[in-house]
Amino acid sequence: MAKKKYTEIELKIKNYIAPEINHAFQKSVSYSQYSMWATCPHRWALKYIENKEPYQASIHTVFGTAFHETLQDYLKVMYGESGANADRMDLISLFQSKFSEVYSKEYKASGAHFTTAEQMGEFFDDAQAILKYIQKNRNKIFTIRKMRLLGIELPLLLKIENNIYYKAFIDFALYDEDLNKVYIYDIKTSTRGWSDSEKRDDQKVAQILLYKEYFARQFGWDIEQIEVEFLIVKRKIYEKAEYPIPRLQSFRPASGKNKRRNAVDNFQAFVKDCFDEVGKPQIKSYLKNVGEKSCKWCPYKDDLSLCDKK
Repeated sequence: MAKKKYTEIELKIKNYIAPEINHAFQKSVSYSQYSMWATCPHRWALKYIENKEPYQASIHTVFGTAFHETLQDYLKVMYGESGANADRMDLISLFQSKFSEVYSKEYKASGAHFTTAEQMGEFFDDAQAILKYIQKNRNKIFTIRKMRLLGIELPLLLKIENNIYYKAFIDFALYDEDLNKVYIYDIKTSTRGWSDSEKRDDQKVAQILLYKEYFARQFGWDIEQIEVEFLIVKRKIYEKAEYPIPRLQSFRPASGKNKRRNAVDNFQAFVKDCFDEVGKPQIKSYLKNVGEKSCKWCPYKDDLSLCDKK
């Protein structure tokens, strides 16, 4: 069988040489750092400058990591081999193995159990329901014909300021040969999906807009030929609904020039607030964004020596 030729974008990705970062004087920053700063700059400083954030293990994080890896393995088979082979995968056993492995790592890192057997069972049952739904509805969710998998955990790393690099990993990206378009996907696990207010949250949506902007810059690809989409996985659905509720929610945010510029400007504001002109973290007093939303999940909320909420 003749080997498929690489497309233009595949060659760009294959031949791209990522810059090497010297961590002695260069820094990489991510969307997660920006998101923490946007929520509360003081918390960002406590974690990334003073290194005082305690290790936090969570069953939600364990589930999210195990589910991401399971779905990504499924995609590798679907696009690398065939849909039929993907359908034959025992995704539930695969998830169970990853779920156990990730939990063990988090348990060792935290030094204590952080959930119960009952809760573990509930999350595992949720995963079974979701994975069965995906395999049953594969043809409705994913398009295989003329689509190529560009990468899983596709790395982005490029300089944005003096000694400051933007760093990210795209969950997966596809290329449509007919339309000559790149599709960037980010997988989100959620209890019941995203509400309308979450979809309007510029800070939340900024993650995938930055992917689009910096993918285009890194690989020299026409930004108008890139689409972005969140795949939101629902752990819980209303079982008594009149009509079947899908376990996967697709959300394609507006990603035009103005939206992207706003996301990039906000990210640059974070960089300028936290790093000086040579890329060193700024040692200063950072704003404490005191409020129910920003303080609810903060690990310092009860430690007045680290945050007096003033």
